[in-house]
This record gives sequence, C-alpha cells and structure tokens, in this order.
Amino acid sequence: MYFTYYSSPLGKIVLTANTNGLTALEFINGDKTMNIPTHYQQLPTNHRVFDEVCQQLTQYFAKKRTTFNLPLAPKGTPFQQQVWQALTTIKQGDTQSYAWLAKTINNPKAVRAVGSANGANPIALIIPCHRVIGANGKLTGYAGGLALKAKLLEFEGAVFINK
Repeated sequence: MYFTYYSSPLGKIVLTANTNGLTALEFINGDKTMNIPTHYQQLPTNHRVFDEVCQQLTQYFAKKRTTFNLPLAPKGTPFQQQVWQALTTIKQGDTQSYAWLAKTINNPKAVRAVGSANGANPIALIIPCHRVIGANGKLTGYAGGLALKAKLLEFEGAVFINK
C-alpha cells in the first residue's frame, strides 16, 4: 500500500493506492482526517502509482477535465460497490437525491442504506458522492464538511439551495 499528498486549490488531499488502483482520496483539512497506517509507503506524486491520478486531478482543478478515467480499488460491501458505481454516472454540474440513487440501483426503498453507502465512499471527488444532495435541493452530510461540499458543487457549476 502506498500514499501521497496532493495540493489542490480546495485543500490538501491524501491519496492511497495498491497495485490494483486508487483505494482512497480524502481532503485532509475537512471535518475528519485520514489515519495512514504505518506500513504504507509514501511516494512522490509523480511516481507511477500516483502520476495519472495527480495529472487528472490537476486537469480537473484547471477545468480541463469533467470525468476521471482511473483504475479504482475501493474496499466495500457489494451493496456499497453498487452505490459507488451508480455515483459515477452523475455528471459534473448535476446533482441527484438519495432517492434517485436508490432507484438507480433498483432498490427504491433503500434510501437510508444508500445514504450510508454514499457516506462510506473512500474515493471522494473521483467517485462523486458530493453530487448527492437532499430531495429539497439542500446540502446534506459530507465527510469533508458541508463547506467543502458547497465549494466543490460551486466549482462544478451545480445548482443547489444552501439554506
């Protein structure tokens, strides 16, 4: 397992990966910080393990990329994996509700479970859990904090009500 830090316009990001792909992306100046296990090896951002993800993040923050094309290896239950896959279909600038997400995975009664899976997403931004908002158009929880969620959505040009 490997890790590196990436400096974004919205704050410092920690990335972790294994030989299969990216395992986590977390803004570390949000409400919570990632505890990196001591056996993880720190690598520079231009190392082959992180080079492509850092290039794509740089393009995203320069507004030259709206989708990511990276090998991802998040750990989660089959249900979580299904939710995270559905999240990747929400285009930049769009927002969706938890009910929409539950319907997308053909489980319309699982709104709360979908919310929990959304909150457990280990690869923020690339698996765009920040694009899920309340059915009333208001912001709901985000691991990096609601202020960061609002900044990400504003950066992407999304329309939402923040009251």
